[in-house]
Amino acid sequence: MRGGRDEGPEHRGGSRLAPKSPRLPEPAIAEGVTGHELDRSVKNQLRTLSKENAEGVAQHLVMVATLLDTDIEAAEAHAETAVRRAGRVPAAREAMGLVAYRKGDWAKALSEFRTARRLSGSSHMLPLMVDAERGLGRLDRALDLAASPEARSLPLDERIELAIVVSGIRRDLGQLEAAAVGLEIPQLRPTASPKPWTARLFYAYAEAKLALGDTQSARDWFARAADADLEGETDADERLADLDGVHVTDLLEDLDDE
Repeated sequence: MRGGRDEGPEHRGGSRLAPKSPRLPEPAIAEGVTGHELDRSVKNQLRTLSKENAEGVAQHLVMVATLLDTDIEAAEAHAETAVRRAGRVPAAREAMGLVAYRKGDWAKALSEFRTARRLSGSSHMLPLMVDAERGLGRLDRALDLAASPEARSLPLDERIELAIVVSGIRRDLGQLEAAAVGLEIPQLRPTASPKPWTARLFYAYAEAKLALGDTQSARDWFARAADADLEGETDADERLADLDGVHVTDLLEDLDDE
C-alpha cells in the first residue's frame, strides 16, 4: 500500500512480473499434423528451442508448406507465428520469405532470405533472392548476385534454377541472344526420365526462343515442357495451344454464366 492505494502485483513485483506483450492467438494446426513431417535438417535447427516450442514451431512450418499453394493468407499466419516463436531459426525466416515471395512482396522476401542465410550460412535460397532483386527492378544488382562466388558453389539443381532466373533478367534487359545461350546447358537435352527442374528449364528456353522470334523452336520446347510437366508447374499446354491457334473454352465457366 502507498498513500492508502493498493498498486497491484504488477507494480509491487516490478516490470519482470508483468508480461512484455500479450500472447497473440495462433492459427489452428490441421488434424494429423505432428511436425515430424519436416526434413531432418530442419528438425536439427529446432534443437535450440525447448521441446514444447520446437514441436509447435515444427507444426506451423508444416502448415506453411501445406498451405503455400492453396491459401497464402493462412500460410502467412503460420509463418508469422513460427517467426514470433523462433525468430533465430533459419527455417522460420525462410518460410516467411517464401510466403512474401509468393505474394510478390519482393523487399520483405529478400530481407527474410538474407536473414535466413546469415543465420544458417547456406546460400540455397540464392535463386529466389536474385529473382526478388529482379522483382524490385534492380536488374544489375540481381546479375551481380547471380555471379557471386556463392552462386558458383550451389548444387546442380539450384544452379539450374538460377540460370532460369538469369535468362529472364537477360530478356528484361533486351539481351535476347544471351537469354537463350545461358540455358543451353547439358541438362537441356530431352531425356526419358525428367528431373524436377526439366519442365521449368524447357519452358524458360521456349520463352527465350520465342523472344528471339523463333516461333517453331519455341513451339517445340513448349511441347517438351508440357510433356515433362507432370506436376502442372507451368502453363506450357496453354502456351502451346496459343501458338497453335487453338482457343480453349472453359465449359464450366460457361455454365456458371448461364
